[in-house]
Amino acid sequence: MAESNCADCSLRAKYDEKPKSFAGRFWRWHINWCPGWKGYMKSLDEAERAEIRQQYRLK
Repeated sequence: MAESNCADCSLRAKYDEKPKSFAGRFWRWHINWCPGWKGYMKSLDEAERAEIRQQYRLK
């Protein structure tokens, strides 16, 4: 499988810049079911995962 681009995703950058923009809201909705995002999260160590969960208010 190809390496995930989630860390450098342009939609994620748009969310970071303007969370209420259409692109930002789309990215936030998209990560709820995206298999690539789930794989990316599993590839991180526990500390990085916790940081991202807190940053994006994930479960």
